[in-house]
Amino acid sequence: MQVLAVTPEIYPLIKTGGLADVTGALPLALAKLGVSTRTLIPGYPVVMKAFKKGRPLHKYAALQGGKAAIYKASLAGLDLLILDAPHLFERPGGPYGDATGSDFPDNWRRFAALSQAGADIAAGAIKGWVPDIVHAHDWQSAMTLAYMRYGAAVTTPSTLTVHNLAFQGQFGAGIFAELGLPAAAMSLDGVEYYGGVGFLKAGLQAAWAITTVSPTYAQEIRTPDFGMGLDGLVNMRASDLHGIVNGIDVETWDPETDRHLVANYSAAALEARRANRNAVEKRFSLEHDESPIICVVSRLTWQKGMDLLVANLDGMVAAGVRVAVLGSGDAALEGALLAGAARHRGRVGVVIGYDESLSHLMQGGCDAIVIPSRFEPCGLTQLYGLRYGCVPIVARTGGLADTVIDANEAALSAGVATGFEFDTAQPGSFMHAISRATAAYAAPSTWSAIQRQGMKADVSWDRSARKYADLYKSLVARKPA
Repeated sequence: MQVLAVTPEIYPLIKTGGLADVTGALPLALAKLGVSTRTLIPGYPVVMKAFKKGRPLHKYAALQGGKAAIYKASLAGLDLLILDAPHLFERPGGPYGDATGSDFPDNWRRFAALSQAGADIAAGAIKGWVPDIVHAHDWQSAMTLAYMRYGAAVTTPSTLTVHNLAFQGQFGAGIFAELGLPAAAMSLDGVEYYGGVGFLKAGLQAAWAITTVSPTYAQEIRTPDFGMGLDGLVNMRASDLHGIVNGIDVETWDPETDRHLVANYSAAALEARRANRNAVEKRFSLEHDESPIICVVSRLTWQKGMDLLVANLDGMVAAGVRVAVLGSGDAALEGALLAGAARHRGRVGVVIGYDESLSHLMQGGCDAIVIPSRFEPCGLTQLYGLRYGCVPIVARTGGLADTVIDANEAALSAGVATGFEFDTAQPGSFMHAISRATAAYAAPSTWSAIQRQGMKADVSWDRSARKYADLYKSLVARKPA
């Protein structure tokens, strides 16, 4: 089976979050099942530098305002198709915005171009290769499915994965004339959304199947609280909605071989984690003692519940824990966390920014990781935590609820507990979870049992890849003869 994946980012080339980890790992897992994936990505500067141009597979005299071409590349075991469109992607900053964090004003044009290229490939633009199915990711590539629906690839099966429904790609109606779609597409069952153009909405409307990155999130987005204005459409498509939990790259994230750790270890030799713990203490200027270190590796935003962390920081210190935070985001939250670190020197350490190597060390050296998200489609940091014996303390939502087994009395007695859950809607629930975790930490045999049970969990892509492969097969079977 031949799959065309379309995505705005992919690890290890370009990454802003979990989306890149998924699009980088899923093709490798699918390959073991006989499913071949070619992934179309934008030709950002970092991408163009990573391969040597050969002859283009396809050329555009004019694609959304300029010349463009599609090249092929093989990197890190991935089979890539790269859309080289300098007028859209050759610019400083990140994939979606400039160095100040402001979105590029022409993002609609940039990702319309990516989507047009995806639909063209689906229709046979690359000589000798036509995909059996197209898999688009998030709003930046969702329009691929709209271009297919209104173009030559209308009979090609497709699926759209929603990694976070909060990011929808909404733009004014004025851009429609430049999208290259027929007038009929500007309708309620097309791309029109509250009087404008909705990229994600268009994909949800056109996709043969819709997946989210966890079963619980698939149900949550059918409600007004989590549907972000799209719950009506999601409910209309409920029979085509599937929740498939993410996995992680268990070769990159392996405490027995991870080169980012000071000391490697296994579930049978947890005492070796202490060297990593000492390194975390040094990096975050934390006091050296036997109290638990609870870490945070996150974007510092309201969605991630970082305001709850700020509000409970003094209480966590009073409860006898040390806190290590790595992340960036909202300036007010960054400032509040830095103020907390100044207020509790030696007990709270904060590093603003993102450091891949440090994130590995924190999972390998901290005792627990707290994830207080208000909503979390899947989450990957709790999966890393399980893999590394860094016990997750998580909000009971989305993929967090699907992947962590709360250490209640029954779960502890049965020996199946892997972490601690709490309800963000209930005052005091956050600190109650912290208190339960510190009590368990004070009983070494209980704590190590929770760690080892988490490390036994299958957090690989194997099961999830099989579910995607089965979904692909079912969609291809529906294709008209």
